[in-house]
Amino acid sequence: MEIYGEFKPYLSKIRDDVMKKLSDLNQREIDNHKTKLYEHLIGRVKTENSMVEKCQRKGFPLSPEGALHECKDAIGIRIVCNFIDDVYRSINLLKHADWCEVVKEKDYITRSKPNGYRSYHLILKVNTPYPYIDDCTPGCYFVEVQLRTIAMDSWASLEHEMKYKHTIENSEQIGRELKRCADQLASCDVQMQTIRQLIHEND
Repeated sequence: MEIYGEFKPYLSKIRDDVMKKLSDLNQREIDNHKTKLYEHLIGRVKTENSMVEKCQRKGFPLSPEGALHECKDAIGIRIVCNFIDDVYRSINLLKHADWCEVVKEKDYITRSKPNGYRSYHLILKVNTPYPYIDDCTPGCYFVEVQLRTIAMDSWASLEHEMKYKHTIENSEQIGRELKRCADQLASCDVQMQTIRQLIHEND
């Protein structure tokens, strides 16, 4: 099912445009003799099958309206940073960028999910030159941005493997171990940030 309709060709272009803007933000920080914002970027456009499943689960219409306006995560970008401060520095720069607007945010770093998941989620409303479902040209599209440290990203990758492996044994035990690991990584992130601050406190 082509749930994105006539707007599908624009999604990968918008993903690439946003990733280029993030790369430019990073380079600007480096040019200003600051540490880089992130270690790497990952971008994706949600597959149509995944979007159909989500719209059905959420009760949204199986149409471009449901996929692009109600869900708001057809385009997704993950920013993987070295340190916690880099996550919040990136967020602040996005909030002051002239090409997007932060319309929703969830801080799972300060308050992690019960299973230990830590990340910062933003929904950006991004200015584009492309037509949108409200017949506006140029139109604004939504982009979900997840910001994490390397430790958070490694943990989330492992948890994702467990979540989608349906024949796993000892899932409760593994869940407890994952939570314990998440707590240890959170402590390590804070310690690493503290060490970094001590190194640069006289800069």
